Amino acid sequence: MKSDSSEIEKLLKSVDAWLTGHFLLSSGLHSDQYIQCQRIMQFPRYGAVLADALAERVFQAGLRPQAVVGPALGAIHWELYVAQALDKKLNAEPVRGIFAERPEGVFEIRRGIELNPGEKVLVVEDVTTTGGSARQVVELVRRLGAEPIAVAAVIDRSAGAAKFDVPFLSLIELQLQVHKPEQCPLCQEGLPLYKPGSTKKPPGS
Repeated sequence: MKSDSSEIEKLLKSVDAWLTGHFLLSSGLHSDQYIQCQRIMQFPRYGAVLADALAERVFQAGLRPQAVVGPALGAIHWELYVAQALDKKLNAEPVRGIFAERPEGVFEIRRGIELNPGEKVLVVEDVTTTGGSARQVVELVRRLGAEPIAVAAVIDRSAGAAKFDVPFLSLIELQLQVHKPEQCPLCQEGLPLYKPGSTKKPPGS
């Protein structure tokens, strides 16, 4: 499969990972579209297609990560797919895939996993809206003595608003409309609000 944005968009829609409706994003903003990447990450074959495309962009940027760290829960599976894709390209020391979790509201790396001093880390997430979670993971990596060298996502839907002090790479850049709750036209129309990740089925599923 080609790794251009149109083919990736087609792949996301083929597994109903690209949804339309009225959504509450993790940033607190509302949108009429939502990308539920876990719907595609459940298929290792498709996750590998996305990861191979991202690994190619990482290498084209001259980056050589030693570990991939992503925030839970959104980046779970994704960090492993990316680590495996980079591992195949590096053909050297194994690239680790690690998730950061926040049981007490602050990201940390647990379960006996540690970052090595100076270890070069690629921070990944599935969809970037404001970049808040990724920035927190970048800060965590630094606190632990490792070196964040870039942030990468499947989809950048921030319309250029997500800023980092390291390079930012993505497979697709989208400029989807988002609204503050008090200014949301979907709320004004009385459309039911769906919070992705809840047990309620999303519209159109």
